[in-house]
Amino acid sequence: MPSATTKAAPSAPDTARPAPPPVRTPVVSWARARELAGGAPRPLPVRTVPLAGAAGLTLARGLETLQALPAFDTAAMDGYAVAGPGPWRVRGAVRAGGAPWAGVLGAGQCVEISTGAPVPPGADAVLPLEAAAAGEDGAVSGPLPPPGRHVRRTGEDAPAGCRLAPAGTRVGPALLGLAASCGHDALEVRPRPRVGVLVTGDELDHAGRPGPGRVRDALGPLLPALVAELGGELSRLRHVPDRPAGRLAEAVHEQAGDCGVVAVTGSTSVGATDRLRRLLADAGARTVVDTVACRPGHPMLLAELADRRWVVGLPGNPYAALVAALTLLGPLLAGLSGRPLAPLPHAHVRGPVRPAPGLTRLVPVVWDGAGARVAGGHHAAFLQGAAAGDALAAITPDWTEGAPAPLLPLRG
Repeated sequence: MPSATTKAAPSAPDTARPAPPPVRTPVVSWARARELAGGAPRPLPVRTVPLAGAAGLTLARGLETLQALPAFDTAAMDGYAVAGPGPWRVRGAVRAGGAPWAGVLGAGQCVEISTGAPVPPGADAVLPLEAAAAGEDGAVSGPLPPPGRHVRRTGEDAPAGCRLAPAGTRVGPALLGLAASCGHDALEVRPRPRVGVLVTGDELDHAGRPGPGRVRDALGPLLPALVAELGGELSRLRHVPDRPAGRLAEAVHEQAGDCGVVAVTGSTSVGATDRLRRLLADAGARTVVDTVACRPGHPMLLAELADRRWVVGLPGNPYAALVAALTLLGPLLAGLSGRPLAPLPHAHVRGPVRPAPGLTRLVPVVWDGAGARVAGGHHAAFLQGAAAGDALAAITPDWTEGAPAPLLPLRG
């Protein structure tokens, strides 16, 4: 026992004490996590790009017609534009791309006409070529078509100034063709968000079969393709070791300076090498989602750095990381692109799934007639079910087999 004159050992200065754990925000439901990720960012600035460069981007301004479509009465069949009852005397011919026929057709008259050619004034309908018969006198006979048959009237598809697609629509092949048919040469769009990917882990091999105690990296090949499918543009993929501890912080800040979104795999749990939450707390990041009530992927997170830079934390197990990316990264990229978060389709799901109390389970399913069937092979680290599946079904605690469940598409 120390004597009364023995001095107590001085306390270690505050700087030597372990830092307190980061303040954790409440766990949110899986559905709420998607909503928070989609609504968190401001959309990226608008750009005007030519049609050839707009595929996959998002309309920042709704697509409108510059003139009526069609712009003139148009033949929808090859044949004869006829006026009144037949037989009809042929007065000329009109071809697609050629000059309109000069004059007005009178009763008993017709012009030979090609699909897409302007219908002359006075014509009541188009008699299809296969229904017409030419007599020895050159007159054309055939059944009298009803008024307007095989004629596309001016503005029948859309009047001038009509909104054809709203802002927030992703530009696909059909929309590009529609824009061109309206006379547009360029579109006002929001660009693809730039995404940097950091794959962490000292245990990863990046080629060939993994050695003893090693694991082949699955997320390095998976994430670039997924980023593109979700509407992002990969800036850079980098592999970061778990040690030394400062390497991850350096990599995050480097990637954040080059792109708007950084996706970090691993380092989201509470193990000795899981440092992402501490890193974000030290950087003063604003946490949007910190842990989601789902399985797999519950340690996922979303945080905002300064200057509207975003960090998405994904678990290191491949299937869990895929679930987390579809839950947070996909909606975040949609929000940055100005796309609303699309409502999920529902389908009746059958198969061996055990609902988890208080959690949403994400399981891969394949289409099976009008419903969906659970696909096997969906452990947290195993991608077989997701690779063969058509969607992920969100199985809530109250789900029973055969009941409807929301579906998160895996392709497209």
